[in-house]
Amino acid sequence: MGLSVKDLSKKYGEKTVVDHISFEMEKPGVYALLGTNGAGKTTSIRMILDMLDKDSGEVLWNGKPLSFDTCNIGYLAEERGLYQKYPLMDQIMYFGELRGGNRDELEKKIKYWSGRLKLDEYLYPEVKTLPNGRKSKVKPKSPDQLSKGNQQKIQFLIAMLSDPELLVLDEPFSGLDPVNTDILKDVVREQIDAGKYIIMSSHQMAVVEEFCTDITILSRSKAIVKGNLNEIKKNYGRVNLELKCEQDISSYINALGIQTVSVKEFEYHLKVTGEEQANALLKNLVTAGIPIVRFDLSELSLHEIFVKEVGADEEQQ
Repeated sequence: MGLSVKDLSKKYGEKTVVDHISFEMEKPGVYALLGTNGAGKTTSIRMILDMLDKDSGEVLWNGKPLSFDTCNIGYLAEERGLYQKYPLMDQIMYFGELRGGNRDELEKKIKYWSGRLKLDEYLYPEVKTLPNGRKSKVKPKSPDQLSKGNQQKIQFLIAMLSDPELLVLDEPFSGLDPVNTDILKDVVREQIDAGKYIIMSSHQMAVVEEFCTDITILSRSKAIVKGNLNEIKKNYGRVNLELKCEQDISSYINALGIQTVSVKEFEYHLKVTGEEQANALLKNLVTAGIPIVRFDLSELSLHEIFVKEVGADEEQQ
């Protein structure tokens, strides 16, 4: 039965911050909550997790009200919540025990995730040999000694300790370099393969597009786009044309009234009205005997859909 979010609303005084948001996750996968800053994403997530009171609506997990008692939930918050001066291992164990974890079992899970997320140097300090031959442990790291990205990975580790059924990730890739982004992506893929339900909120559209099957785009507290991403893309048609030749073809492009987005050394990013216009250009180039290295007609990216819909919504205000 999965997750059902129905008619969520929230006001602060006269200001509506979430306006009747609904969506369903009937099977495992990734659902993306997207929007500009202040659109209501984090507020929606907090209401879904019952961390914030709702003005209206309900959230059900397999037909029952969702809570940390009815569902094993892992949550990575957008705001980082580590105690900056306390040893990392002490904090991780504390949060694990709060969720009812057994210390021996937690130690095994922490060791696994520490290695998986490349955190061993911070959680398992090396033993150093002093000049007098005595052994000395390096003082355990505390969060204030870690980069933002490594603090992010520590909190992700904490979210994974309970082997969650539902994983909620609010800006999970914020502050991560490309190497650590790939590490986290691999873990997300593993969780998808394991049949987990994942709600993801992020400003990084290209990353979200790798994983999500369904989306809601929020603007000014309302859902302005909602549904299956593939179906949404189909509605816009195939209008992005990536074309590479071995000579200048600007005259052929201009003759058909095709919009040029960018050009670099005979590599063209074009915006066409659809397949008919793209095929007309292809026919003209072939007839003229111009060698074509690449001809790729594709749908709008999630980034383009987001900009188009949010921009249109703001213009209507």
